[in-house]
Amino acid sequence: MRLLSEKGFNETTVDEIAEVAGISRRTLFRYFPTKADIVTAWTQQMTDVLTTSVHHCPTDFTPRDIIRSALEAVIPKIAATREEAFSSVYLIERTPALLPVSLRKYAQWEDSLADALVIRLPASPDRKLAARVAARSGIAAFRTAVDEWIRLKGRRDLGVLLGKIMLLQSETLS
Repeated sequence: MRLLSEKGFNETTVDEIAEVAGISRRTLFRYFPTKADIVTAWTQQMTDVLTTSVHHCPTDFTPRDIIRSALEAVIPKIAATREEAFSSVYLIERTPALLPVSLRKYAQWEDSLADALVIRLPASPDRKLAARVAARSGIAAFRTAVDEWIRLKGRRDLGVLLGKIMLLQSETLS
């Protein structure tokens, strides 16, 4: 991810990735048929972090608490430093060839959040729908925070931006 972020997705060759990984091109292709699959594997790790966080939330957490906790758990796992995290996020969010990867990641996050919320919401005929709405709203807040973070060139903390946007979301929709 660091190499792809530094050089750019289209500018980085598979041979360069294999060299940095210390494996042959053939071995790389055995695990990742395309460069996009490398990014997909990385985003799956982020989805796993989110899912684990959701399942470890205390039972007294509100849906908003669950969403915020899960999304905040992803942020420090993106990369070792804020600069690397910004580069990776920028790569995924602003490379047209990776748009499907990004959209798939967010869809997986929505599903994970909705699955966790549906068992915690009060019983009602619309419980599944309410869980999906809440999950999608949370992901919309995260995506907005990422867009703002990119606009600010990573100069603000992504977690702080997420908190601000979730507060604005809550105030605006109340």
